[in-house]
Amino acid sequence: VDRAFPRSARGALKIARTLVALAAFLCFVASGAHEAYTALAGMETVITVLFLLLYLLRLDARMRCLFWPLADIFNSVIAALFLLVVALFAIIIKTNKGILAGGVLGLILLVLCIVDVVLLCKKISLDKARGRSAPAK
Repeated sequence: VDRAFPRSARGALKIARTLVALAAFLCFVASGAHEAYTALAGMETVITVLFLLLYLLRLDARMRCLFWPLADIFNSVIAALFLLVVALFAIIIKTNKGILAGGVLGLILLVLCIVDVVLLCKKISLDKARGRSAPAK
């Protein structure tokens, strides 16, 4: 277990994304919102928890079949696009206060996704070799 990850900026951001996505999911469920709103918030919660566990348990270092930070970037970008559409629809329609709260939380989650992409892009250097294939200096 990587005990330093939750205290890092990326770890705190993943935890914040998970909590905000869970809060949006609960708002949509409690207000009886359309299934698309609930499904998006629920999937974002589950996927973010899985990435959090991946980094927390250092599984990204063990499973080298995929470049996990790049997969995380793709997930964040796609989630941000879907959240933009769903959150704006939820805020515009605002059938009740629960849907409005879920939409506002969706926009906050959108900002967190964009910040996550920026942090991950700063971390990744595609020119740098990874792992054992790095040349000896």
